[in-house]
Amino acid sequence: MGLFNRLIAKVRGTSTASALDWSEIEVELLASDLGPSLVSELLAASKKMRGDDAESAVKEILTSKLSSKPRALRSDLSTNVIMVVGVNGTGKTTSVAKLATLLHKNGESVTLAAADTFRAAAVDQLKTWGQRIGVEVIAGKENAEPASVAFDSVKRAVELGSKYLIVDTAGRLHNKSDLMAELGKVKRVIEKGAPLAEVLLVIDGTTGQNGLAQAKIFSEAVEVTGLIVTKLDGSARGGVALAIESELDIPIKFIGTGEAAQDFAPFEPEAYIAGLLA
Repeated sequence: MGLFNRLIAKVRGTSTASALDWSEIEVELLASDLGPSLVSELLAASKKMRGDDAESAVKEILTSKLSSKPRALRSDLSTNVIMVVGVNGTGKTTSVAKLATLLHKNGESVTLAAADTFRAAAVDQLKTWGQRIGVEVIAGKENAEPASVAFDSVKRAVELGSKYLIVDTAGRLHNKSDLMAELGKVKRVIEKGAPLAEVLLVIDGTTGQNGLAQAKIFSEAVEVTGLIVTKLDGSARGGVALAIESELDIPIKFIGTGEAAQDFAPFEPEAYIAGLLA
């Protein structure tokens, strides 16, 4: 990504761009979805840097803005229930399937819950993925209550002795309060059957500051413990990942970079920072 090349060149005094100034760098960083508060802080610190130490100083600042919370999935429970939330269109259901694939390949027993019952396509998609991966998918009847599916799934996963139960949830945002109330209900029902290990929020990396706004809303409703950031490929500016971690202190746990099952991996902070500086 190399978002900070021009900033480092400016601090070092090696920039050859005739019209390059701090205002242009600010515009460029804002366009990368870092957010105004983080950009202002970075620029203020950069103006005080010594030229020779520019790259290491910027790297230190960026690293300090990442969350220090654990990035590994919780795995200490007999059945670790992972509730996956997010608005439609972020790649939520696909991320559920990819996470299941990753865990299954690592030798873990996994059960899936198709609790996005408002979208028949989501249920069918998860069933297809389940058959492909070789894991059981719990689904209710058409238009079944999401909380009911979640409850049945917890019961079944415990019976099977599954190490992980991953619950796909509804993502309609046309009525925000109704969606959050529904997610809260699903969460409470899950907790009647088993402790909730994780609440993972799926964010589309191309949505910029809108992704940060979504993270705030979902965090208030269901206490998000980690993020899955999708579409972090060549077209995504990627700065939103740093902005969310900096402002909300929610760790990114996984990233999706493409459509295939293998285009999904644990988030590596050092590699991410290196990409911003490359």
